[in-house]
Parts: sequence; structure tokens; C-alpha cells
Amino acid sequence: IRKETQSLLRFLVVDRQPEKILEVGTATGFSGILMWEASGKKTKITTIEKYEKRIPEARHNFERAGADKDIELLEGDALEILAGLKGEYPFIFMDAAKAQYINFLPDVTRLLSKGGILVTDNVLKGGDICESRYAVTRRDRTIHTRMREYLYELTHSDTYETVVLNNGDGVALSVKIK
Repeated sequence: IRKETQSLLRFLVVDRQPEKILEVGTATGFSGILMWEASGKKTKITTIEKYEKRIPEARHNFERAGADKDIELLEGDALEILAGLKGEYPFIFMDAAKAQYINFLPDVTRLLSKGGILVTDNVLKGGDICESRYAVTRRDRTIHTRMREYLYELTHSDTYETVVLNNGDGVALSVKIK
């Protein structure tokens, strides 16, 4: 995640002090460790990753940071894993396959506690999301369309109060109000 997003994420975790966090998209574990450290190493984090090459690296990074007892890495397709998760999370950070955000949203909404915050990274995709569908390259049109659907859903839903920030590559902050 970009430096501006790191600062925002740190700020939100320090401000909110969530007991547990759900992260959709582990990558190498950087953001999970950042959130864990920002919480004073008190938060329990559940993180999901599908890409097999990143999983061992993330596990190694969690161990090296001393976070492996507090960060649980679930391996597999986020859509399937989210469907099977129970309980509520007061804080969810989404930084996974951008075109899938719209598909993750129903389960993310179910798992987010009332008053909880959903932080979604990369929602402006270098400014492309603000452009016409026909102004983006053909191979990026699916992501463009799905991200616009996702942002529309967040900003027009009576479930969320959402603000989109031009921070890093764009971050949506959504508080669950219903």
C-alpha cells in the first residue's frame, strides 16, 4: 500500500482501536503487520489470500514480526472464505482483486458490525475510474465497470455512509449505519 494509505490506515486503527480486523487480500502481509502494530499489537487479525506464491512470504513476515499468534492467514478464494466466516468485525480492510470488490460486498456487509468501518483501497485506480469507460484501455474495462458499480453501491446504499478520498490510489471509507 502507498505511503498515504499507510498513514490513513494507521490513523484509523489507532482511532478506532478495533479488537479484531478482517483483511481481504494479504499479499505479503505488510498491511496486516502495519495494522497490528498500530493497534499496539493487541488486535486479532484474520486475513485472506489466494495467490499461492505470496502465502509463504506472508507467513514468514508474520513470524519475523512476532505477529503470527495474532494474525490468522486463511488460504483460498476470498469469495468462498467470506461466505463461511461467522461473527462480526468492527474493522474490515479490503485490498484484493479489484474487479471482485462488488462480489465481496454482500458478505463483507454481513460481517461488518454496525458502526464498523470498511476501508477499501485502490478505488480510483490511477484516476481511471473517473474517466469514461471508453477512455480506458480495453483490457481494463471490466475492472473499470465493476469498480464503478462498487462505488455506486457504497455511495447510494442506505446501509453505509461513505466518503471517497483521493488518498494514494483512492480509498473509500464506509461506516455501516444499518
